[in-house]
Amino acid sequence: MVQQSLIYSFVARDTVILAEHTDFTGNFPEIALQCLQRLPSTNTKFTYNTDGHTFNYLAHDGFTYCVVAVESFDRHIAMAFLDRIKEEFTKRYGGGKAATATDKSLNKEFGPKLKEHMQYCVERPEEVSKLVKVKAQVSQVQDVMMQNIDQVLNRQVKIDVLMDKTENLRDQAQDFRGQTGQLKIKMWFQNMKIKLIILAIIIVIILIIVLVVT
Repeated sequence: MVQQSLIYSFVARDTVILAEHTDFTGNFPEIALQCLQRLPSTNTKFTYNTDGHTFNYLAHDGFTYCVVAVESFDRHIAMAFLDRIKEEFTKRYGGGKAATATDKSLNKEFGPKLKEHMQYCVERPEEVSKLVKVKAQVSQVQDVMMQNIDQVLNRQVKIDVLMDKTENLRDQAQDFRGQTGQLKIKMWFQNMKIKLIILAIIIVIILIIVLVVT
């Protein structure tokens, strides 16, 4: 029997208790269900304190995981228990019959798992606490990595924008060079036309002079 620290646990879909376990007697199942019915429908963690006990909840993707503990029991370990249960339940039933299971219908299959994890967390609190710290460190490292990746992506976006601007400037320069070249050719033809006209006038004048002299 689990010593009186983790007292009662269940897994629910919405407000339907799919599996539960306890080695003790009391009204904590009724209180836990009443608290469940008042939980907001968000993915998060909650703890209610009443009558020397904590009612700890982890809501995730339509399922709620609960454990009732004595008030002196480390809340971090209680929450670690809920994480363990969530992982086990999701691995076993994710996308499966848990979506349509009826009240207490998974007791036979998953009740022993609840008991197993309760015993582990009560008997090895130091190991669980270390695992919690390691997970927190890993999560922190992941957050830092994601921030760094976001920064790199933002820099890449800025580089891409700069490259786009560079490409635009280059295209504009090419267009300008093309327009300048066309303008130069046009001016050259105009100059040649003027020169030919002047040359023609000079030739006409020379012919007139020649005719006059002769």
